[in-house]
Amino acid sequence: MNEFGHRNPAANLADHGIRFAKNVYWNLSAEELVEHTIQRGLGVLSSQGAICINTGKFTGRAPEDRFIVDDKRTHNTIDWGKVNKPFDSKKFKALARDLKAYYRKKDIFIKDCFAVADPEYRRSIRVITELPANAQFAGNMFIRPTHEELTTFEPMWTVYNAPGFEANVEKHGTRSPNFVVVNFTSREVIIGGTGYTGEIKKSIFSILNFVLPTRHKVLPMHCSANMGKDGDVAIFFGLSGTGKTTLSADPNRQLIGDDEHGWSPNGIFNFEGGCYAKAINLSVETEPDIYRAIKHGAILENIKFFEGTRDVNYADKSITENTRVSYPIYHIDNALVPSMGGHPKNIFMLTADATGVLPPISKLTPGQAMYHFISGYTAKIPGTEQGVVVPKAAFSACFGAPFMPLHPAQYGDMLGKLMRNHKVNVWLINTGWAGGSITDGASRIKLRYTRAMITAALEGQLDGVAYQTHDVFGLQMPTSCPNVPDELLNPRAMWADKNKYDQAAHNLAEKFVSNFDKYADQATEEMLAAAPKVMAK
Repeated sequence: MNEFGHRNPAANLADHGIRFAKNVYWNLSAEELVEHTIQRGLGVLSSQGAICINTGKFTGRAPEDRFIVDDKRTHNTIDWGKVNKPFDSKKFKALARDLKAYYRKKDIFIKDCFAVADPEYRRSIRVITELPANAQFAGNMFIRPTHEELTTFEPMWTVYNAPGFEANVEKHGTRSPNFVVVNFTSREVIIGGTGYTGEIKKSIFSILNFVLPTRHKVLPMHCSANMGKDGDVAIFFGLSGTGKTTLSADPNRQLIGDDEHGWSPNGIFNFEGGCYAKAINLSVETEPDIYRAIKHGAILENIKFFEGTRDVNYADKSITENTRVSYPIYHIDNALVPSMGGHPKNIFMLTADATGVLPPISKLTPGQAMYHFISGYTAKIPGTEQGVVVPKAAFSACFGAPFMPLHPAQYGDMLGKLMRNHKVNVWLINTGWAGGSITDGASRIKLRYTRAMITAALEGQLDGVAYQTHDVFGLQMPTSCPNVPDELLNPRAMWADKNKYDQAAHNLAEKFVSNFDKYADQATEEMLAAAPKVMAK
């Protein structure tokens, strides 16, 4: 075949330490990779045309098993701790050598691609994997080179993905047989023991979160972004399950990207070339853009069909609540290509508050914006991480702590300067529960109301309305909003038992204050003044 299909199995692989592979498939099209998946019995097509796969034991990330090699490059720059765990460089070499030996006499699929839409900051990535669907995932999620770019492609980073290879804990120094290890010196990522495709994309995100701030003074962000007809850009911070993908997929606005972006002196740019959306309870009525993007070329993970059909039962969570769909960004009709925009006019910080305390929308002062950015509060949603089976309160600095190699204060300081320089409006959006906590059986805030509130903020319809101040959190809550019931705007008014709400609010405030203690020594007076009021004991 030509140079973009099969190649000599030994070609270029010796440079990667891989020898005696059986067949090597270079840069196959999505259609060819789908055929390989089906022929090998690794997936089936849905009635919508998407390839459906099962990722095996792991249906979410395993953050406890992610490491960064501790060496001269990283020793004094990484924020080492529970999130960024050090890995010995000698043990990395041994583990990487054994993983590459695992490819011997196996078929290998390789995808060459780019990360970062802005050519000034672009990184070339080579993904080497044993599974055709994982190569297709890389082709969906990253930026696809042109024919001419492939003829001269040289990877700056290489990702070795081997779901069937497990580490020997005693020999290799890992915590478990599965692992993700990033080496900034050799510019390699090794992933083994897990078939969850999200580990591939998040490893690249972690790399960019280190490289862009330290080399280019560019802020990396765990956010989605879109642009209005007048060129106004909005970004949406939030962890998985808070609505980044859903809320940025707006038929009236062009999608820049759904998960990972940078903010440079030129504006906003996407890191990726695709979307990785949650598919649980998906419907054409509630999320038409995402639903219609599920067609040939898309990958559905860990879903179930209605019996006797190939129709996906999107409500079925028997495998996991973290059912996912991956698709190239051009599957969204109004995607912006290239995925770049100007400086944002509005920032939305999304939280899925399981306590039912926070208002569905509130406007933040600069100090509050920095406080909530560094706090990164939400409820972890089942399935997004291994072991999470019920929602629970969590704080993830910068709305992306598992992927942030530097100290949160460094990202926070960069965001603060950018927000002030460009006079950005900042809003806190609760996409969680109202009228009680999740344990009380309260209902989650309806998506149509959240969309209406965001639309009102984007269109300036909340500029002239009256606001009231939350007694505990000091947040400015609008008293009215088009197409939203007035009583929903004040969370206390939604609770039948007001005393119970007050206690819940103070309990949540205590968690905020306790969590922020670890950042207090590097926080400004303005940030500290934005802390919620804790009830005197």
